[in-house]
Amino acid sequence: MNEFLGILDAVVGEAISPDTAAVAIAVIGLNIHFGFTGLLNIGQAGYMLLGAYGMAISITYDIPLAVAVLIGLVVSVLFSFILGLPTLKLRGDYLAIVTISAAEIIRYTGRLAAFEDFTGGSQGIFGKDYQGPFMDLSFFGDGSFDLLPLNYLDAGGSAGLRVAGLLVAVAAVAGIVVIAKRMKSADGEAPKIGTTATPKLVMAALGVVLFLALFFSFPQTEPRTSVDGWWVRVVAWSLVGVSCIIVFLLVRSPWGRLLRGIREDEEAMRSLGKNVFAIKMQALIIGGMFGALGGMVYVLTGSVQADSMGRQLTFFAYTALLLGGAATIFGPVLGSIIFFSARILVRELSGAYVPNSIMSTQQTEQFSYVVVGVALVLLVIFRPQGILGDKRELRFHV
Repeated sequence: MNEFLGILDAVVGEAISPDTAAVAIAVIGLNIHFGFTGLLNIGQAGYMLLGAYGMAISITYDIPLAVAVLIGLVVSVLFSFILGLPTLKLRGDYLAIVTISAAEIIRYTGRLAAFEDFTGGSQGIFGKDYQGPFMDLSFFGDGSFDLLPLNYLDAGGSAGLRVAGLLVAVAAVAGIVVIAKRMKSADGEAPKIGTTATPKLVMAALGVVLFLALFFSFPQTEPRTSVDGWWVRVVAWSLVGVSCIIVFLLVRSPWGRLLRGIREDEEAMRSLGKNVFAIKMQALIIGGMFGALGGMVYVLTGSVQADSMGRQLTFFAYTALLLGGAATIFGPVLGSIIFFSARILVRELSGAYVPNSIMSTQQTEQFSYVVVGVALVLLVIFRPQGILGDKRELRFHV
């Protein structure tokens, strides 16, 4: 039991890691491209790499952090123009080929020995060369602390307390799912006076219970200020929250309704006098900027290495998007958390309970991706809208 609870502790740690938050930000941008606009962009990792290079290279030349971040975003905008001007009129499958090729061009360019003075070549740019200005902003101080001041260790440290907290967390998740289903089934009914806000308040309360129960059973102790400490995590997840708010405001504006219209029927939008190409370009730019921001956060805990942000990362982003639900606000965040947590869960369970004679430690890493991939296939077959999505949002003309 203790070994299994230790595995769950690693899963919870991965769920709140800065890398998970970074990918969530990139998936939010991908959601603007694919989910809301219907652009089949298979090169989001290229945007992440450009943002990371723009920020890291600027800092190595003693440019202030704020300006370095701005440079990373501007580079992504320029790339959107270069990529979008000749290709946005292409049909979806051709656009996918172009975008994945463009991302690979960026990756191989970053590896070139000719640019080693800037990008570090195949070795990349080491984190110590650019992480300093960001860490200097921390006001968390030194040492370490737990996410919650009270956890099962403070209450006796027994395994029973951890299991009880886990059961409460599972019950909270079940309650949230039940209420969400009831709210969804009642969408077509006339709202009753005084009942509109009640389910949302209950879901918010259950969310708080879930948070408290989860981190009571699985306390997370991290350094206050380090490359993988609370400072990076707080900033990363704060950016995820801000990104969700921005997308929420965008998609509920007239511009957001134009995106959906283009996704459903481009010709109908043209017949209404809308400049479809310009709107697509705007969506490509905004989604790319989110991708660049995600790339900057992604390298705060490591180094800027071209191969770490290759096409595999784009496929991870699509997996997270489809898992959480395309064309939703919180789907990219939920999908990213579940994807990386599930991978760690499968890997750790395989390593702990499968004998080495059957599967080695290296093979468990690969096996975790196989299991997640099979789960995605089943999800697409039996629930193509994802966890939070709506089937009506799946009518893509790509």
